Amino acid sequence: MFSCCDVRGMLGVLVLKILSCGAKSGDGIAEELGKRRGKKPTPGTIYPALKELKAVGLVAFEKKGREKIYSLTPAGRKELRRVTCTVCNIFYDFFEK
Repeated sequence: MFSCCDVRGMLGVLVLKILSCGAKSGDGIAEELGKRRGKKPTPGTIYPALKELKAVGLVAFEKKGREKIYSLTPAGRKELRRVTCTVCNIFYDFFEK
């Protein structure tokens, strides 16, 4: 893995993308990120990001026993579509020779 290409700035976007496939716990989100990145992020990385996404209205959570289950809000779905279009516009020719 290249150390020059860090995805920390994309954490919120990655969380929105993961939640677009269905609601998950914070640990479930971390597990999925671990599959994508090769390393599972710590709770100190995931939960502040989820707190920020909730504060701006992009995710919500529901308590299931002692666990919080996070899901996208309508605003979160809209933001994910917007960001997806932006990323596609930036990298549209990334794989062209």
